[in-house]
Amino acid sequence: MRVLGIETSCDETGIAIYDTDSGLLAHKLYSQVKLHADYGGVVPELASRDHVRKTLPLIEAALDEAGITAADLGGVAYTAGPGLIGALLVGACIGRSLALGWQIPAVAVHHMEGHLLAPMLEDDVPAFPFIALLVSGGHTQLVRVDGIGQYQLLGESVDDAAGEAFDKTAKLLGLDYPGGPRLAALAEQGRADRYQFPRPMTDRPGLDFSFSGLKTHAANTIASADDSPQTHADIARAFQDAVVDTLVIKCRRALDETGLKRLVVAGGVSANKHLREKLHQFADKIGGQVFFPRNEFCTDNGAMIAFAGAQRLLAGEHESLAIRTRPRWPLTELTSV
Repeated sequence: MRVLGIETSCDETGIAIYDTDSGLLAHKLYSQVKLHADYGGVVPELASRDHVRKTLPLIEAALDEAGITAADLGGVAYTAGPGLIGALLVGACIGRSLALGWQIPAVAVHHMEGHLLAPMLEDDVPAFPFIALLVSGGHTQLVRVDGIGQYQLLGESVDDAAGEAFDKTAKLLGLDYPGGPRLAALAEQGRADRYQFPRPMTDRPGLDFSFSGLKTHAANTIASADDSPQTHADIARAFQDAVVDTLVIKCRRALDETGLKRLVVAGGVSANKHLREKLHQFADKIGGQVFFPRNEFCTDNGAMIAFAGAQRLLAGEHESLAIRTRPRWPLTELTSV
């Protein structure tokens, strides 16, 4: 089955075509970074309008790249949530309408399930069960995964997500949008021993996260420090080290508590070089395995939606003619396939 995937949950228009026999046939992505840069963050109305302009041309380009036509498709998958309601509606309306016109089934995909399954697009595929760390601008969650749709939430952020804290701290340092990757690049120039930031909620039992206080600690440090480039780099290094150490500590706890040895890490922050190094070191130490998607599939993309949708279409799931989107959608409400 060949499935068209449409991702429009936030500020990136992602389109892909996935073949359940041959793998990924085409992958197109348009980023709205330049559009939102002047505002220092995503403007929902502008994001929605840009998705309207870009989605259909990208679908046409993906079909051309795959060397197929709409008649060769067996289904359409689109992100139905969580995300920005206007942006979600663009992809959902286009996806459902195309499926109706082409007389093929459509399926609504959970954005975070797409991220969770993204490592399965690689050659080295994780076997069930495993622990998943979903870490992005909007989510930081630890999930036990026993199969597709079989999810047990073990812990999550009680305030800012890790990616959100990266972006906010980057803004405090005067870095341009998108701040997270820029802060990580600046941290490469920082000294590890100048500042010591707290590792929040690691001094108590549990698998929940909290990054709001860490962001406040960074703000206070920046306010009391000099304004030199080296000082900013040192603060960025201390902040990144604190976030990464916190994530690693919580992953270790989750694996210890469940007795599992496999860890999947996905979402935008999973592209962070320092996080990948630390988790690989940890996995080697315990004789475990850690799986990441390739960098281009860490951020929002159509490939993960096409893959996740294909699994549910193969299991017989499909949507009615009603178009439904869910800005908030607990991962644990998904059905098993």
